[in-house]
Amino acid sequence: MKDKKGRHFAKQEESGWSYWVSLIIYLTIVYAIFFLIFRFVLSNNEVIGPSMQPNFENGDRIIETRHSEIKRGELIVLKAPDEPGSFYIKRVIGLPGDTVVSKNNKIYVNGKVYKEDFLKAGKKKKEPNTSFYAGKPYSYTYDFTLSSLAKNAPEWQERYSSSYLKKVEKTNKVPTDTYFVLGDHRTVSKDSRIIGFINQKSVVGEVKLRYWPLNKWTVY
Repeated sequence: MKDKKGRHFAKQEESGWSYWVSLIIYLTIVYAIFFLIFRFVLSNNEVIGPSMQPNFENGDRIIETRHSEIKRGELIVLKAPDEPGSFYIKRVIGLPGDTVVSKNNKIYVNGKVYKEDFLKAGKKKKEPNTSFYAGKPYSYTYDFTLSSLAKNAPEWQERYSSSYLKKVEKTNKVPTDTYFVLGDHRTVSKDSRIIGFINQKSVVGEVKLRYWPLNKWTVY
């Protein structure tokens, strides 16, 4: 291509196309990297519901790491066993082989009181008078053992075989390859007391970061 003076602009046009092609390739690579990271390494979720109040509120945004080594007290996101397609955020209380007992509003793991500092904020919040647990703190945990749940919890009876329940009732232990989880808002949380043990394969990831809202940015 020439202008009125006969100057050539082919090189300039070629340079412009090269820039846009390079930009598209670059953006595609960046997108692919982010896609792979959030497909195999990280997970991004939104907290829905009151089960982790006041530590987590409805609408909080969190990031989890997949394939983490889960430890007691850590926060996990899991596939809801009773609601296909849904996810829950809960706290791991019992690991495989642990005994778990709740008595007088204290959790005992393997016969020792389990210190739950993460419930301090919940102890200051009280249930409204219209609640079944009126006046009780969010952290209030009714008495139970794994054995009593295996024997009496209606949902457990529906979910597990009689032989499985008899074994749990006898041992009071968290079965192999499962976790016992609770919500921090104990008076309303739908957790292992209701939905039973969480299979390790159902764990989406371990919560590592709350990035929204910005004023509650927290690394775990």
